[in-house]
Amino acid sequence: MSTEVPDTGRPASTGLTEWELEEQTPGGSQSAGHDPYSALRLPAYRRYAVGATLSNMGQQMQAAAIGWEVAIRSRQPALAISMVGLVGALPVILLALPAGHLADSLDRRKLTIATLLLAAICSAGLAVLSYRNAPLLPMYGVLLLSASMLAICGPARSSLLTQIVPMDLFSNAATWSSSCFQIASMAGPAIAGLIISIGTITLGHRSFPTLPLAYVIDAGCGVCFAALLAGVGLRPAVRRGEPASVQTLLAGIHFVQQNKIILATITMDLFAVLLGGATYMLPLFATDVLHVGAAGFGWMRAAPAIGAFGMALVIAHLPPMKKAGRNLLLAVAGFGVATIVFGLSRSFPLSLVMLLLTGAFDNISVVVRSTLVQVLTPDSMRGRVSAVNNVFIGASNELGGFESGLAARMIGLIPSVVAGGIGTIVVVLSVAGVWPQVRKFGSLADAKPVEEPVAA
Repeated sequence: MSTEVPDTGRPASTGLTEWELEEQTPGGSQSAGHDPYSALRLPAYRRYAVGATLSNMGQQMQAAAIGWEVAIRSRQPALAISMVGLVGALPVILLALPAGHLADSLDRRKLTIATLLLAAICSAGLAVLSYRNAPLLPMYGVLLLSASMLAICGPARSSLLTQIVPMDLFSNAATWSSSCFQIASMAGPAIAGLIISIGTITLGHRSFPTLPLAYVIDAGCGVCFAALLAGVGLRPAVRRGEPASVQTLLAGIHFVQQNKIILATITMDLFAVLLGGATYMLPLFATDVLHVGAAGFGWMRAAPAIGAFGMALVIAHLPPMKKAGRNLLLAVAGFGVATIVFGLSRSFPLSLVMLLLTGAFDNISVVVRSTLVQVLTPDSMRGRVSAVNNVFIGASNELGGFESGLAARMIGLIPSVVAGGIGTIVVVLSVAGVWPQVRKFGSLADAKPVEEPVAA
């Protein structure tokens, strides 16, 4: 297959050129054999991927910076970190269903761009508050606004990918999107750790703290994604024009309830991340357990992404999984085991290896789940089903931080992480028993959307 889609002279904004050419180009998506770079051959997807990578990198920088800042400024660092998780989770829980309806009713691109720009303004506000060493309460307030914008953005942004790539390339696109996210997750915390470790810079006769720079970069990355997204060609989306009602808002929940595969996969991820995620506690492991400081914290924050990126490359170069359900269960169980070993480790190299493994195992789960959620769902409902997925997954990341902080304060840092890893393994065994469909699910290539959404 050619590495570049020919230019027909038609404007990219129609969104049809790249779709039609991909189907008609010899060696394209219709050709025999597995092409690991099939999604990357689409110019529209490449623009989306670059923008998403920048945006995710900025968000990872901000997350690392805010976690470090509240930990060193608070007299109760575990509780302060847990509050960051709670502030991030509340908007996802409260706004997910309305956001899903908006994603299925409005122009997904315009909605994504608008919320990205508003979130960038919030990041700039955090930079100002950090520079002025403002109390933590106003920073929590700005974080709440930023999380609200991203919660509204989430379903539209997730559903947008199905308008960029053909459905037969979606699994490949999801894999590369995961790779891009992991690149961002590697670069963001590492850069944040470097910025934090510098401490101050001197310009003229004045010294300035470097930490606010992480928030400024996040704002710039969000603006760049919005600009790149504005030029991406899209396939027209299915719109039903349904007025907002309790029935339409709850339609995504009803669909997930009746689709046992989707329900099982996102339920398992919910509890695995809620119980097994140690990311929010990394500042405390860096300072109190492993004694590696800000630079070590940056590497620890980036390690899961490095492992996930490596796994994403492996998945991309392999044919579609033939036993996706079994692989999913084994991967989440492996995530739990690696979490237990990390919690018990007193060796910085061993801790990094375990964090690498958590990222690698998590990436398998991400690819399988994101593919199933988008491919098994009709286009007219993708926003609402993505919203439900965001509640399960997005909120669990933030609530996992809240739970980790409370557990660390109540039973101790190390026992809380070890218990979370054990809980993750118990969740895997429970899901395998309650939903045998997961164990039996075969190839991702065979996944097809239902013809019509299940009535609410």
